[in-house]
Amino acid sequence: MAGIDEELLQDQEENKREIAFIREQLPSDLKEQYSDQQLVWMLDTIATYFYESGILESNDDEIDIDIDEVSEYLCKQAVAEGLTKLDADEVRFVVEADLDFQEENL
Repeated sequence: MAGIDEELLQDQEENKREIAFIREQLPSDLKEQYSDQQLVWMLDTIATYFYESGILESNDDEIDIDIDEVSEYLCKQAVAEGLTKLDADEVRFVVEADLDFQEENL
């Protein structure tokens, strides 16, 4: 059981590090626009997009990700889940920061 608890703790720490990284990357007018909870939802939804799109199954060394498509997906999911309406142009900064974080931490 300690293994699962330890994994959950590591996931929480990773989320905290990524959220801090994303906040640093966001333009100043967006830094405080999203709560940590909203950012975690966005990160989870971005991961869902990658899973559902088949990107994760690619064997290519270089994967081309359409940031606008991912941003639109987030906006549509927010509406579908009854969350706050998101602006794709603003969400784009979160998607870019998430990709930068993932690239730096591979």
